[in-house]
Amino acid sequence: MSMREMLADIGSLAASQKELVLDVTRSRNVRVVASLLGPAFRGFVARTARGHERSALPARGDACFDWTYRRDHDELARLYAAGKSSQWDADQALDWTIEVDLDHPERVLIPEDRLPLTLLPGWQALPASQRADQTRSYMAWALSQFLHGEQGAFYAAAQVAQAVPWLDGKLFGGSQVADEARHVEVFHRYLTAKLGKLYRIDENLYVIVDAIMRDPRADLKFLGMQIMIEGLALGAFALWRATTEEPLLRELLKRVITDEARHVRYGVLSLREQVAQLSAAERREREDWAFELSVLMRNRFLFREFHEEYWAHKVTRRGWEQWVLQTPTMAEFRRTMFRRIVPNLRSIGLLSERIRPRYAQVGLLEYENGPDATRLGPADLLDAAPVRMRGG
Repeated sequence: MSMREMLADIGSLAASQKELVLDVTRSRNVRVVASLLGPAFRGFVARTARGHERSALPARGDACFDWTYRRDHDELARLYAAGKSSQWDADQALDWTIEVDLDHPERVLIPEDRLPLTLLPGWQALPASQRADQTRSYMAWALSQFLHGEQGAFYAAAQVAQAVPWLDGKLFGGSQVADEARHVEVFHRYLTAKLGKLYRIDENLYVIVDAIMRDPRADLKFLGMQIMIEGLALGAFALWRATTEEPLLRELLKRVITDEARHVRYGVLSLREQVAQLSAAERREREDWAFELSVLMRNRFLFREFHEEYWAHKVTRRGWEQWVLQTPTMAEFRRTMFRRIVPNLRSIGLLSERIRPRYAQVGLLEYENGPDATRLGPADLLDAAPVRMRGG
């Protein structure tokens, strides 16, 4: 990107929303800012994903062929073996005859004490039919973002598999592509067959996917997808499974969580070796890039389209976003999400003393002391029963 193009994108973003400019320039790293301004312009200003059935993103990057076929990465080989033995068929593994019934006392889609909407002024005054409709739409919005993220992971996993230099990593990458295809299948089927609603991709998520797909550097694709997006998904799926009492969704999420735990471990094992070989300048850039993505991901679940559909006539967009960020449920969501991501960044060597104050400034450093993906398995993420929390 030329300096003139970079300045033009900054101007367009600044004219749109000052907060968005802040979100993609917090690191003040020129190379990082340049790599994210294009995706930010397309996502936030041009809104490329809105009003279109498809978006074509140039998938850049080298394919690394290994003519030796050497199998010398034992941990990745074990991970590949686990991936092969853990494949499952959505038609056979899940009971699609289960109906989603919001009124069923033992199959509550989301308990009222975990539904942030109950804290909105005027919520209790709504007719029961409207509250049920909004509850279903609230879940549909969240699960739609899971679906869009899984599609991004599906394509990025294929890129990672061709780029990773070791055969054991390539073999596992192939199993991940199959996993992600299955995740796209099950989330789309649940949304269309059970909830009857599908929302477009959130703008923050689109910016992240755009940045990952277009960047030609293999380790950044690894970092963005395996650590950041897959780490977010792992935390989100675990929280939603602990929240819902709907049996089909709980079983679906259980199986997806088992897959995702392998994917994140793959990223940590691979990136430890790759980050150790970077120069100091390259490592700083990766640190700053991961930090920028963390800020975008923190702002991902703001339910903006839901607000436009149901509450824009009563609550301003700024007021809505402030409310979402302050609700106990969303605070718990951020804790769950970054409790997976920040320890993994530390484990691969991208949480230095230089970058730590920036994470502290945006309230994310407190999550650094959790276990990383090499010490956390699927069993640690699966609750035996749904949990409840008072206070919304």
